[in-house]
Amino acid sequence: MGARRLLTFAGIAVAAVVVWAVFTTVWLWRNQERVVFQPPAVGAPDPAAARRVEIRAGDGNPTFAYVVTPPVAVAARPTVVLAFHGNADLAAWQVPWAQELAQRSGVVVVVAEYRGYAGVVGKPTYRSAADDARGALAFVNTLKPGRVVLYGHSLGTAIAAELAAEMTAQAPSALVLQSPFTSARDMAARMLVPVVSAVWSRITRVHYDTHKLVRLLDVPVWVSHGSLDLTIPARMGRDVSDASRRKGPFLLVQGAGHNDVADVGGERYWQWLTSAVTGNPVSAAVTELEQKRGRSLP
Repeated sequence: MGARRLLTFAGIAVAAVVVWAVFTTVWLWRNQERVVFQPPAVGAPDPAAARRVEIRAGDGNPTFAYVVTPPVAVAARPTVVLAFHGNADLAAWQVPWAQELAQRSGVVVVVAEYRGYAGVVGKPTYRSAADDARGALAFVNTLKPGRVVLYGHSLGTAIAAELAAEMTAQAPSALVLQSPFTSARDMAARMLVPVVSAVWSRITRVHYDTHKLVRLLDVPVWVSHGSLDLTIPARMGRDVSDASRRKGPFLLVQGAGHNDVADVGGERYWQWLTSAVTGNPVSAAVTELEQKRGRSLP
């Protein structure tokens, strides 16, 4: 009798796991864009520190970007940093960061917005985000830049990496990734769906794979990450950095989470970022410190 009950309980447990796995996989298939793109319900006014420019995405959809210039005179052919924000963020909220970067490094910063965010018409998807990125790059090219640097945070790292891979005629001068994930597949696996890896290629409409792209890109790749990031683990940032064909210094900010790398990193972060976007060597002290900190990751 005991053995029969044990088999019954085991059968129920297996059935429950199967039902849960199937349900979660179907839910993920139907809602993957909602998981990846989470536009804030609130909007934000145009920041006074930036100039808003209306642009057209690669497919013609209207969107916009903010342009932040340094307080000093801009060179005839300036360095332009094209920045892509995370999935639950807004371009307007990134302007203070862009203003700090412009003041410190003398670069022009263009912060792109996605459709479905901040009142931009359209629904955000993997394909539409790529079109929005292409439109932002087309605008950057009208500024006649001497150098173009692509920057991304969180989801924006994947969008920036894919855009870099498309820039075959004129590669970006650097690819700067803050809190990157290795791939959409790896992030889905973190949802603890046991069958995701086996069926991913059949169910996904989101094909981000930064880990694969950086191995092919002949572009310096600079990666920063917070050691206490609970959204995207720091080991993913390290994996992306290690996989890069051309590695820039990896910055691990101890005690930082997903959204406060700049705040917690302080001067060390800004020195690292300024070096990344200008192409000037990062200070020896920062490099040595990060080599020591990067040996052990959570």
